Amino acid sequence: MKKLLKYMKEYKARCILAPTFKMLEAASELFVPLVVADIIDKGIAFSDKSYIVSKCFLLIILAVLGLSFTVAAQYFSATAAVGFTANIKKALFRHIASLEYKDIDRLGTDSLITRMTGDINQIQNGVNLTLRLFARSPFIVFGAAVMAFTVDARSALVFVAVIPVLTAVVFAVMLYSIPLFKKVQLRIEKLTGAVREYLYGVRLIRSFRTDKAEKEKFDKRNDAALKISVFAGKVSALMNPLTYVIINLGIIALLGVGAKGVNASRLTSGEVVALYNYMSQILIELLKLANLVITVSKALSAASRVEQLFDVQSSANGDALLTDSTRNDNAIEIENMSFAYENAGESALRNISLTVGKGETLGIIGPTGSGKTTLVNLICGYYTATEGEIKIYGKDVSQYDRYSLRKAMHVVPQKSVLFRGTVRDNLLFGADTDDDELMKAVRIAQAEDFLNAKDGLDTKIGEEGAGLSGGQKQRLAIARALVGSPDFLILDDSSSALDLATDKALRQALEAIEPKPTTIIVSQRALSVMNADKIIVLCDGDAVGTGTHEELFASNELYREIYFSQFGEDSLSTSEIKEAKV
Repeated sequence: MKKLLKYMKEYKARCILAPTFKMLEAASELFVPLVVADIIDKGIAFSDKSYIVSKCFLLIILAVLGLSFTVAAQYFSATAAVGFTANIKKALFRHIASLEYKDIDRLGTDSLITRMTGDINQIQNGVNLTLRLFARSPFIVFGAAVMAFTVDARSALVFVAVIPVLTAVVFAVMLYSIPLFKKVQLRIEKLTGAVREYLYGVRLIRSFRTDKAEKEKFDKRNDAALKISVFAGKVSALMNPLTYVIINLGIIALLGVGAKGVNASRLTSGEVVALYNYMSQILIELLKLANLVITVSKALSAASRVEQLFDVQSSANGDALLTDSTRNDNAIEIENMSFAYENAGESALRNISLTVGKGETLGIIGPTGSGKTTLVNLICGYYTATEGEIKIYGKDVSQYDRYSLRKAMHVVPQKSVLFRGTVRDNLLFGADTDDDELMKAVRIAQAEDFLNAKDGLDTKIGEEGAGLSGGQKQRLAIARALVGSPDFLILDDSSSALDLATDKALRQALEAIEPKPTTIIVSQRALSVMNADKIIVLCDGDAVGTGTHEELFASNELYREIYFSQFGEDSLSTSEIKEAKV
């Protein structure tokens, strides 16, 4: 929790005021039993109505003061807790955004979601209750014991015996509960993962009729979360009965001592009632403290998990800026590069060497699982090469500042990701510009016709592009990447949902862009990469061929197989090849 306290700095005053007002409220409560004792011993005993009324008026004043102090304390504690956790959320979101792909892969999306939501809510509840009760409850407990000594020292010894036992029980339960609540959060993470997978693939699950298997998987994880939660709840639930037993035994002992004191004329009836009230106050506050301990245990467990996330440092540490002075003729240079995913059995790419000039187009083609997307992710700096180097304008990609690099490289991923809002909102992810520039990108991406049939740039888009076809999503994703005139345009199999005519028009429009970005086209279609200045053929992580279309067609067996599978064995002549390229 210590590492998170820096986000509380601007709420220091509230953190002091909240417990201060709570202690003032507690102080007003501690005087109530003495006033009640006076009413019994002096007002009721002597039938003095005016005395009773004056003391009742004093009780009302104490109640109003207590309420005022409580409201103020609640306000300061709530604003401090909410503001504190809001600062943590902002910092945590920025931190997650700074992590590289491999860092996020290692942590897991489910874990990130749970820590960002459930864990931080636990921290908020813990801070709120701590500011309100952590000072008040001990103050009432020990204050009641002290006040009991002012009434009768012999009877107050019962308080001295009871309070240490109660304290020991509270802390024992707390120490045992904290690791249990950590396990609860881990089970909730797995449950969140099951729900997320189901919602993400609900259509696929229903189409294959695997609802029953998914339900069984969910039930299994839900039962595991339920068992550990129930066990943790049982341990926490021991707090109330144990404290009740100890307090009630203390009350019995107190009444026994008090009765003897009354018989010996050492105590009055009012003083016995006051002592009983002080013991009752201790009971109430210890029950509150027990609930506080449970909540704080959950909050400390959650805080530990959030701190662990902050401890994960991004593997990106470059600070070089990609400026005009750094741009040279060789946009991309790859030298003997190999890469293996963390905890993977073998390398995803091996001994890749390649040079792409500024403004040139690189085509990447190969069978499914050959490493095409992995190569693109490495060029973008999302992952770091295990061996060898990847240079952007002569400098290793890991040396660049990530913001500078992302600004220069606009990527259209395999799965077109669109966000809820308007088309304009989505296109402005590429750069902050005017509508004319946005429409220019839309025209190049061949999306103008279907947008004009709707509401243009104001067309509403649902979550994950709901309401659009696969081809429409891809064209808008391409348009977004074109906004801002990037240095590098990377199309990762981004035209797979387009018909051949639209794909051809798109390629022609991309060729006409001025100034021309360095373009990388990943595709399983030979037609999509035929116009590229250079094509690399991948197979099972190895580069089995590099060259132009004509060179590869003449010398590379795998490339010819891909070509024939799409165009047929009859398209062998150079004239047909050239015609296909057009």
